[in-house]
Amino acid sequence: MKQPLARTTTRADLRAIIGDWRQAGLRIGFVPTMGALHEGHLSLVGAALETCDRVVASIFVNPTQFAPGEDLDVYPRMLDEDCDKLQAAGCHLAYCPTEEEMYPEGSLTNIRVETLSDLLDGGPRPHFFYGVATIVARLFVHVRPDVAVFGQKDYQQLQIIKRMTRDLGFEIAIIGAPTIRDADGLAQSSRNLYLTPEDRRGASGLFASLHRARARIEAGTPFEIALAEARDYLTQCGFSKVDYVTATHPETLQTLPDGQAAKGTEGRLLGAGWMGKTRLIDNIAFRRP
Repeated sequence: MKQPLARTTTRADLRAIIGDWRQAGLRIGFVPTMGALHEGHLSLVGAALETCDRVVASIFVNPTQFAPGEDLDVYPRMLDEDCDKLQAAGCHLAYCPTEEEMYPEGSLTNIRVETLSDLLDGGPRPHFFYGVATIVARLFVHVRPDVAVFGQKDYQQLQIIKRMTRDLGFEIAIIGAPTIRDADGLAQSSRNLYLTPEDRRGASGLFASLHRARARIEAGTPFEIALAEARDYLTQCGFSKVDYVTATHPETLQTLPDGQAAKGTEGRLLGAGWMGKTRLIDNIAFRRP
């Protein structure tokens, strides 16, 4: 009978296991998660396995990235099922720390990546990336991986983590893995569990709107026209609120100026909106030939 995936809840035990791996000359990959795992998360494990000998995945629902009234208390928690999925994906160790392990009593130190954290999702949720940067930095200190893998679906988060890693001098290679989608194009997300069957039918409109906007921009349609069309389409699909659909620089996330994209321009289209009670985000790259 196959043994269940090894788990640890303390930094000390984690370090002991990883220390043995390092003494054996093994390369360590890391996949941070908040659990409620789907194929998108498991693909990150696969990406880590491509360049690493051992992979650690963390499961920790981070309270500092939730504001009062958000879904911290009801966020899906299914630790045993998640560990079974990680094992099937080839993960070697699950790090499942307590809140006290990650935020010791009296902890006062937090991390904020200026400018990048204030754009897009950082506007309506100013706490969010403050919490993300802080928990990822603490996990990096605990795990000390050679490689860490994050999904491109959370594109702003990926750019913030890349900047933080560079600025703080973490000697960790950050890999952005492709977004995993359902057959209708909807990006896989733990929060998709909140969608009703009716909401689910309209939710795929987010990817469709970005896909069409990309085609229009690459064909020479001015940004403002293509993006306005995308926002209108989301409303037609049943989105009750569109937070943004925008075209940005791929690294700084600064909004690109109105008008036709110059030939050779590369960027990122990002969108966010509310389908029922669920907020969805997505993004795709574009390049005008």
